[in-house]
Amino acid sequence: MDTDHITDLWSRVVGAQPAPSLWLVIATGVLALGTVVPRTAWRLSRNAVTIAHEGGHGLIALVTGRRLDGIRLHSDTSGLTVSRGKPTGIGMVLTAAAGYTAPSLLGLAGAALLASGHITALLWGATALLLAMLVMIRNAYGVLTVVLAGAAFFLVSWLTTPHVQAAFAYAVVWFLLLGGVRPPFELMGKRRRGSAGDSDPDQLARLTNVPAALWLGLFHVVTLCSLIGGGQWMLGL
Repeated sequence: MDTDHITDLWSRVVGAQPAPSLWLVIATGVLALGTVVPRTAWRLSRNAVTIAHEGGHGLIALVTGRRLDGIRLHSDTSGLTVSRGKPTGIGMVLTAAAGYTAPSLLGLAGAALLASGHITALLWGATALLLAMLVMIRNAYGVLTVVLAGAAFFLVSWLTTPHVQAAFAYAVVWFLLLGGVRPPFELMGKRRRGSAGDSDPDQLARLTNVPAALWLGLFHVVTLCSLIGGGQWMLGL
């Protein structure tokens, strides 16, 4: 690849693309909602939220100086991230708190990129994050789901028209923002039934002596505020 091609590729990635029409933004939001609300669709689409959830645990573990041993993703949409380091302290607290907030915060960051016209940068950035996560996956199902997700982002960014890229990017960001809201509500229901005794809020309660209900409330605040803020950015409000 010569210098001109490299320059063109770099300009394509970091440059801004024209904003799509408002109807496309709304249509992709409705499409994303259709993958989150119906129970049947959610059973499949929740795998993508799990990737973001466990990826959030893993990323913050590394940022805070912990050693990341591996990530597992399971077909029942559960996951497990294992890290080593000091069992208490701010690093462990942030790592435990990152999971339920990660999909929504990633969606919020994606909405900021889309609002500034950086559609291709979002697609390539997502591909890079999934590739980095793939190195830490420790089971076959996890490898399959991350490879398929990464391939989808790459192929869309490389082979499709700008209009298709925009539709895909907006649908993904809407999905992260909407899909990030549902898991805390699901966890709240499980805790009421007494079937989530070792959930992230319970681990945080043991680490901080702050009640698990308050941590769960924080997750609700982060996910709902991210949806409102990210939605406003993408709709141009």
